[in-house]
Amino acid sequence: MIYFILSVFFAIILLVNFRMHAKFGVDTSLTILLNYPICFLTGWAVQPNALPFHWPDMPYSLGMVALGLGFVVTFLLTGFSTQKNGMATTSLANNISLVIPVLFNLLIWNRGGVTWTWQIIVGLLLAFGAIYFCSPKMEGKGQNKSLTALLLVFVGYGITNTAFNFLNAEVATEAGGTIPFMLMIVAGAVGASVLELIRGTMLGKFTWNKASMLAALPLGLPNFFSFYFLLKTLDYFGNNGAIVLPIFNIGVIVGSTAVAYVFFKEKISGRQSIGISLGCIAIVLLLL
Repeated sequence: MIYFILSVFFAIILLVNFRMHAKFGVDTSLTILLNYPICFLTGWAVQPNALPFHWPDMPYSLGMVALGLGFVVTFLLTGFSTQKNGMATTSLANNISLVIPVLFNLLIWNRGGVTWTWQIIVGLLLAFGAIYFCSPKMEGKGQNKSLTALLLVFVGYGITNTAFNFLNAEVATEAGGTIPFMLMIVAGAVGASVLELIRGTMLGKFTWNKASMLAALPLGLPNFFSFYFLLKTLDYFGNNGAIVLPIFNIGVIVGSTAVAYVFFKEKISGRQSIGISLGCIAIVLLLL
């Protein structure tokens, strides 16, 4: 149980980081790119013998590097959406993205003998409805940007989670275990981050200040540990993601909504409350 609580706690801390950036003048994009070396070094410190890497066959290795790039993109989208839409709605878009791995498993992978049921069908429909209701009510271009940000977070996390689940099942053992597998993916994220840092700096896109650089530390640590403790929770439950992941997602949604309301005074409209409720019901149905 302690692993589960810690995984939810660190996942919420990630969103709190984004929520605090504007207050301290942090360039969120710069901090996200800088957090990946911190994340890598944290994982290496936890398991020093993870290096040197034992890379799998070329197609899988390329897939892991591409997944690292995907993590960078989705994390940037999460940072933008948290500042635009708030913690509660971004958290929901992130966590109900589990419908995409479910669809992948049902339609393509068919791992574990999962079949269509009325719970899955209704859960998928409610999940998409939740995204719509959770987007803040705005006018004109603001509404389009707000909804687009949520949809991109939803799709981005859905694709990266699907790819991660697939690669984890196929090559984690060959790669040397969970943490070496994670670090190979993070190495891809570090490489992508370095290239973007060089490009963005040359174009003058980043605000290189002390706050933005220091903020990478409190972002990189929970970024690693949220994932690490989630994997420890999965190990405890025999890697039964069908049980652990939906409960984890509900915990993050409820926890981040509570933190947003209590500490940041985020106003949850009736429309958004409907979306959060639909999202929780959708996750419960996908759990059944």
